[in-house]
Amino acid sequence: MIQRSALALVRAALQRQAAVALIGPRQVGKTTLAHQIAEESSAGQAVYLDLEAREDRNKLLEPALFLRNYEDRLVILDEIHRVPELFPVLRGLIDQGRRRGLKHGRFLILGSAAIDLLRQSSESLAGRIAYVEMAPFDVVEAATDQASAVELWLRGGFPDSFLARSDAESLAIREDFIRTYLERDVPQFGPRIPAETLDRLWTMLAHNQGTLLNASRLAAGLSVSAATVTRYVDLLVDLLLVRRLTPFSGNAGKRLVKSPKVYVRDSGLLHALLGIVDYESLAGHPVVGSSWEGFVIENLLGSAPARTEASFYRTAAGAEIDLILDLPRRGRWVIEIKRSLAPRPAKGFYLASADVEPTRSFVVHAGEDRYPVHGDLEAIGLREMVQLLRE
Repeated sequence: MIQRSALALVRAALQRQAAVALIGPRQVGKTTLAHQIAEESSAGQAVYLDLEAREDRNKLLEPALFLRNYEDRLVILDEIHRVPELFPVLRGLIDQGRRRGLKHGRFLILGSAAIDLLRQSSESLAGRIAYVEMAPFDVVEAATDQASAVELWLRGGFPDSFLARSDAESLAIREDFIRTYLERDVPQFGPRIPAETLDRLWTMLAHNQGTLLNASRLAAGLSVSAATVTRYVDLLVDLLLVRRLTPFSGNAGKRLVKSPKVYVRDSGLLHALLGIVDYESLAGHPVVGSSWEGFVIENLLGSAPARTEASFYRTAAGAEIDLILDLPRRGRWVIEIKRSLAPRPAKGFYLASADVEPTRSFVVHAGEDRYPVHGDLEAIGLREMVQLLRE
């Protein structure tokens, strides 16, 4: 069993709130973690309901009546988006329980996306729920050495893909994952979108990994409007499959770019969309640099503390920083990302750093050594950088 960092976060959240929402894409390991929590709670007396199963949904035809019988246990509701009408019921049960001293650890809610879950819960359970986002495996959870870190980058962090017996099997698993999302899962969360159109958009985003979002250019390639492309990208962002990194906006004296950068969040899905089978194919592919950049960004953002604000910096003159993290109580960290063992940032990085005035500066590289580069700038490996953010 690979120990997940989200486990401690869920445990802590259940100690302070009546409801905890564990959100993340399908097949990321939420159900496995929930069963682990269930085994720990009250000698394994938790109640688990899979709301994708008709039998379990039928138990909730009278939800208040059913759930009131288990107010002394943790109730786990998997795939909550299947029964969104449960949220007002949960609010009533939580408020009734509070009056009897049942203040925390009542419900663990699992959802495969942020979209409907956050909208419904924010309206019905405000002040009664905590959120934990569960990402795919990161380099601290799954990578014990440099070779396994490379394998994690190639295959991505979804458990079945990373733990597959071969690269070919891993690729097949990811291709099945993509097909399932396009044909079955996406229609649950938004208006009817042609699977072929969304597949083409997702693939186009993969080819443009880490570039500025140009909705008009993408729209021309899909024969739809720019507004439609923006709506489709919004859906992929809400499904936690695509990340939209916003531009830094704190320096009014510079001409800064205003478009966000877009990344396919899981590197394994990125490589599947591009048909990249193994490391040899990846190393010679034009996307290799931006793939590494996206992989590093996902690991860092998944490890950053709550309420961290993330952005990138780019001016019209070419000054650029790959990632800026405004950390609560720890100041502003600027991070350059290089797939090299001897990284040397370009002049534009130093110019940009002078503009944003960081507290700390790092260049994350493909090795494991940590050493000074120039002035306050440190070179650091990805695993150590992730651990530094978690301290």
